[in-house]
Amino acid sequence: MESKRQQQFAKLIQQDLSDIFQKDMRTTFGKAFVTITEVKMTPDLAIARVYLSFMLANDKAGLLQDIREKSKHIRGILGNRIRNQARIIPNLEFFIDDTAEYAAQMDALISGLDIPPLKEGEEIEID
Repeated sequence: MESKRQQQFAKLIQQDLSDIFQKDMRTTFGKAFVTITEVKMTPDLAIARVYLSFMLANDKAGLLQDIREKSKHIRGILGNRIRNQARIIPNLEFFIDDTAEYAAQMDALISGLDIPPLKEGEEIEID
């Protein structure tokens, strides 16, 4: 479980990275719309694990690789933004957040189930 300090710092990083991707680096990734879904900090605040969601992106793996290659540049921009608020500028690790896709798969599986209706007078037993 993350401490309150980790959560607050993660929120700060998430807000600033969102601004960076939406404003400063908007044209860098073409038409792709990059969203920061979550940031998790290590206890020493030295590493930020950033989870990304992509819209309008054909090659998500290629886009993620491009972001990872530009991570030093992104960290530099982030450092300029938070230099008065943090002693350490964390190293950034980027990952694809696939929870929305996973939820859609689970929805499709559940909606595809064939559950017969109960017969009159029959009850469901829950153990």
